[in-house]
Amino acid sequence: MTEKEVKNSCRQVLDILQSAVLLFDNRLMLRYLNTTGEMVLGVSMRRVSAMSALELLQDSDLVALMEQALQEGNPIARRGITLRRLHGGDITVDLMAIPTYEVSDAQELIVEITQIDRRLRITREEGLMAMNQATRVLVRGLAHEIKNPLGGVRGAAQLLERELHDEELKEYTQVIIREADRLQELIDQMLGPKSPPVRRMISIHEALERVRQIVKADFPTTLEIIRDYDPSIPELMADLDQLIQALMNLARNAAQAVNGNGRVTLRTRAVHQFTIGNQIHKLVAKIDIIDNGPGIDKDISESIFLPMISSKREGTGLGLPIAQSLINLHNGLIEWQSRAGHTQFTVLLPIITTPISSKTGERDGCTTVDCR
Repeated sequence: MTEKEVKNSCRQVLDILQSAVLLFDNRLMLRYLNTTGEMVLGVSMRRVSAMSALELLQDSDLVALMEQALQEGNPIARRGITLRRLHGGDITVDLMAIPTYEVSDAQELIVEITQIDRRLRITREEGLMAMNQATRVLVRGLAHEIKNPLGGVRGAAQLLERELHDEELKEYTQVIIREADRLQELIDQMLGPKSPPVRRMISIHEALERVRQIVKADFPTTLEIIRDYDPSIPELMADLDQLIQALMNLARNAAQAVNGNGRVTLRTRAVHQFTIGNQIHKLVAKIDIIDNGPGIDKDISESIFLPMISSKREGTGLGLPIAQSLINLHNGLIEWQSRAGHTQFTVLLPIITTPISSKTGERDGCTTVDCR
């Protein structure tokens, strides 16, 4: 093979790798970027050719480590670092930089970048699903232990009331009966729906519009609700009432987070080849409910989907667990992210539910049909 043929073969091998491969010269100017690198960094080789590492990676500390690797001739590795793409958006990656020499002794640096956002997200989603399942088992066990004696207390109060002739004393038995009924209702809410979803073909936008009208009626003048819908999303098989309840819980939380005097955005997108848990689905409806409130308190951020956890004084802490359970019944999941001025809950619902074998190296979240 000629030298040119060898180089072409090497490039073909590099282009089918699942990791981004970058080659910098001794001045840390980019000489080569493989196809995966273009996708991970969101740039084209033609545009960034001869660009400096600092311009491309936008991380002075990381570039300083790369310079150190070149000077000392030792490889460096960093795990779970955050890189900002040239055109915006952060990604989480593992990075390894290895200095090398060509025949001319001109030192170069090979950088391998492996995007791990998907792996981290799958791990987080599996944890959410496991936590939700464990919570449901725990709640059902507690409910059984509470409902039996609660029914006995209510029945005893009714029998006692029949024996009482003093109306003032009967008021106390009525208090017992009302509180027993209130606890019964609370337990029923914690248990979630009593029947499986009644599925039919529905539009997700029909559910969102019902939710928008109800939430807007609660704050008719002060709350701004922005609709950003993707009309290309097809209908899906779902229980309309259950989806409305789940979305209502999220939208009301958003409205209450801004005290009814802010902005709530309802956004939908169709996402292709997307992973939920450990399964890849051909097509997923992605529903974002975003508010510009103060954000979720860090003290409860890891437990917001547990029952009885709420940042509101009057809250029961059941809205999010119920919403998550309802979405789980549709093979979906609720994710969230929050910072001051931007809290986003994302509902992921499979539209085409035939799973595809999930591989660690595959990418997901393509917003076009032609996904690599």
